[in-house]
Amino acid sequence: MPAPDLLTGSETQIPDVATLLEAAVKAIGGTERPGQVEMARAVERAIAEGEHLAAQAGTGTGKSLAYLVPAIRHALSARTTVVVSTATIALQRQLVDRDLPRLAEALEPLVGQEPKFAILKGRRNYLCLNRVQTGAPDDPEDEGASGLFDPQRLSALGRQVKRLNEWAEETTTGDRDELVPGVSEQAWRQVAVTARECLGAQRCPQGTECFSELARARAGEAHIVVTNHALLAIDALEDFQVLPEHDVVIVDEAHELVDRVTSVATGDLSAAGVETAARRCGRLIEDGVADRLKEAAEGLGLVLEDLNDGRMDVLSPALGTTLAAVRDAAHGCLTALGPEKKDADPADMGARKAARSALEELHDTAGRMLESFQPEISARFEVVWLEKPFAQDGRPARPPTLRIAPIGVGGLLRTTLFERRTAILTSATLTLGGSFEPLARQWGLPPLDGPSGDQAPKDARAAAEGLARTATKEAGDGDGEKPVTWSALDVGSPFDHPRAGILYVARHLPQPGRDGPADAYLTEITELIEAAGGRTLGLFSSMRAARRAADELKDHLTHPLLCQGDDSTALLVRQFAEDERTSLFGTLSLWQGVDVPGPSLQLVIMDRIPFPRPDDPVSSARSRAVAAKGGNGFMAVAATHAALLLAQGAGRLLRSMDDRGVVAVLDPRLATARYGGFLKASLPPFWPTTDPAVVRDALRRLDAAAAGA
Repeated sequence: MPAPDLLTGSETQIPDVATLLEAAVKAIGGTERPGQVEMARAVERAIAEGEHLAAQAGTGTGKSLAYLVPAIRHALSARTTVVVSTATIALQRQLVDRDLPRLAEALEPLVGQEPKFAILKGRRNYLCLNRVQTGAPDDPEDEGASGLFDPQRLSALGRQVKRLNEWAEETTTGDRDELVPGVSEQAWRQVAVTARECLGAQRCPQGTECFSELARARAGEAHIVVTNHALLAIDALEDFQVLPEHDVVIVDEAHELVDRVTSVATGDLSAAGVETAARRCGRLIEDGVADRLKEAAEGLGLVLEDLNDGRMDVLSPALGTTLAAVRDAAHGCLTALGPEKKDADPADMGARKAARSALEELHDTAGRMLESFQPEISARFEVVWLEKPFAQDGRPARPPTLRIAPIGVGGLLRTTLFERRTAILTSATLTLGGSFEPLARQWGLPPLDGPSGDQAPKDARAAAEGLARTATKEAGDGDGEKPVTWSALDVGSPFDHPRAGILYVARHLPQPGRDGPADAYLTEITELIEAAGGRTLGLFSSMRAARRAADELKDHLTHPLLCQGDDSTALLVRQFAEDERTSLFGTLSLWQGVDVPGPSLQLVIMDRIPFPRPDDPVSSARSRAVAAKGGNGFMAVAATHAALLLAQGAGRLLRSMDDRGVVAVLDPRLATARYGGFLKASLPPFWPTTDPAVVRDALRRLDAAAAGA
């Protein structure tokens, strides 16, 4: 249908998606790929029919344009906003700084107006001018006195806060990500507020200049709003609206959606946090009322010190009494605070708002923890655990913290996202074990008929089994507006995986142990790196394993070796990319965050299958919940987690059409275990081998070719 120009009111006939995509690709000097065209058509169809779409598009497909072009066309023709959610800041910046500006310029002559776009983050990501003017309340960081009164630390904090105050006079966005170099979390807390702490634009003296409100205003006028999974979750969880009105959500990096939503929905409770809340409200209410909260903080600290860390399946009487005391004392303080005073001094309003926010969070979290143990609830939908972090010297690194998280978020996503809006979920990694089902079950989508549903491989169905029932149970009947139907599409990859890469499984090695890489593993890693001439990304299942391997091998390798933690990860990745002979070892962020095309990366080593730790409280609770409903807990949780990370890690190898190399998995269980087939089916279709000699010869040839290029 014709779209009226928002400024002139005139109407322009918007070309179809194929025409717009062709113009967009030409404008950036690229070439249309069949998978990109197929995905763009599928996105257009899903939006038009109101049906959700899960679209897997390999690296190099051009998936950003494949969803942005139909999204812009829909936003213009329907006079609405489309939200694009990403998991990483890097992709947000790519979309806002590179893809969308070029796309808007290319499409403007065809659509008759300039497509508008904006980036929107949570309020705490923006500098608060009122906080800068009035100062921050007591710092809530639960550090010991030795940390708070360390003159060197205070001096560093003071310098950072001074820099932030100077930056407040210069910045036009107040966006923390635009402050380079950045500052510590403790420093940023002095100049930022959460949504609960915000006074509101109408009452705040700086409301008309508020960076967060200005960002929301820009988002309200935009056709495309780029945000992150965390804010998408907050929009779903909170009672107030965070994102502008929209009928379509595009979730890029959708493989991370569940973890990001779970993180936002996780609450915590510590003695230091309760003490801080008591201190914040102590100056505003009667001492006796605040003292009860202080006493509850002391009691909580004593109880937590006596408890073992890990998942809690039973609520001890002592902890139950203490949690009730925290909840009731927080309620008493909230009552004593009374209603907000409309004509109060801005500094007083800020202090009251901060105190109220802390107290409400304490009250709600303590009550939530108590409710999760209620015997009349037939099934546990949340897991509670205690964390006691220790430093390398064995002393406590931080005070004990009690945490609570949902066992699954499928019901939440189903009722707040899939029943209300059309969702496009995309990533380079959405099929696990050859099927979309395992991830779809975690999202709360119903079973899918057809090749990715009933005909899915047996192991993939086992991975999805149980989670489907869990998601349905969580979601209930729902009161949404849209029926939940979806389709799946895998547009493949432009890479010729069998010709461009080798999957090597070191079947001859012993099974990995718990104490880090054994000597046989270190020998294998050394020989592989030497054959490759460096050029290696080592992905380890733990930081301890990465550090041990790096310390053992640094003096024995011919070429340089870097390890995560030696410097900032971004700087290490840049050094790795610039020096072709350098190798880089690291853990989780490197499994998913490295994009190094060319001869600097020709070998990816994974030390072991990255199963979650057996004592991980959330994973173990999810596995148990699936098993209780008749599903396969191991396949649904541990194997799915491992398959996703393996696929992401293997995806680091081929980043351009000219890349060649080897993915080496040192864990023999990939070749010998029953679940190995499911895991291998989740990986790109590289040419497979278990022969060490074949792999070393291939790496030497690749090294020679790269050196002679």
